[in-house]
Amino acid sequence: MRDSTSLMAKSGFSGGQTSLSWIWINAIGCLAGFAAIASVIGTETVTTVDRAILLSLRDRDNYADPWGPPWFEEMAAEVSALGGYTILLTIFALVLITLLLLRKQPAALFLSLAIFSGIALSQVLKLFFDRPRPDLVEHMDKTFTSSFPSGHASGSMITYLTLAAVAIRFVPLHRVRLFLLWAGFFLAILIGVSRIYLGVHWPSDVVAGWLLGISWASLCWLSAHYLSRPRTADDALGHSRT
Repeated sequence: MRDSTSLMAKSGFSGGQTSLSWIWINAIGCLAGFAAIASVIGTETVTTVDRAILLSLRDRDNYADPWGPPWFEEMAAEVSALGGYTILLTIFALVLITLLLLRKQPAALFLSLAIFSGIALSQVLKLFFDRPRPDLVEHMDKTFTSSFPSGHASGSMITYLTLAAVAIRFVPLHRVRLFLLWAGFFLAILIGVSRIYLGVHWPSDVVAGWLLGISWASLCWLSAHYLSRPRTADDALGHSRT
């Protein structure tokens, strides 16, 4: 066990006090936000807001026609595909192989556990809530599961944030680390918005998926930190002298 935690520490899964505080805030705050949305799903207020947002993205005279030209509709479908399990698992596999070739086994283990546990949690929650998909507008993408929470929103947030968390351990510049984290976050935001635009999710599904994804990625990051206490100050998570 000591060898394992030592290897994880060398891989950089550790954190300074400032970073840890923010990660705890993200984990607890987003989890509370998800629980709050889950508790009011199906109420009149949430349904009204969901309907208003969904219909605002469609032609008032033809709800089968979304806002924007055909090329924009195609672009939204392509952005949405970036959050599909096929793309996410392909990216995961490529990064995993790279980490193993670099002999970064603890980083590979962290990546695997964080992503697969998050995806599994999302699917279990879908079965539990069993919320129907929107029936107000025509779906512009095929769906096979229930609606809440959005698997694309939660899966992309977990995957891209976790990938960023692994990547920043091998980047010395603080500004580049921040860019990678924010890039992963905003990519997941775009994917979630595209799911609403395509009419396959209620807005509340997507927001809940984002919150779940941020919370789960944060909790996995914290778990890795406490299993690999830094031996030196240079191992502080998210900090750089340049």
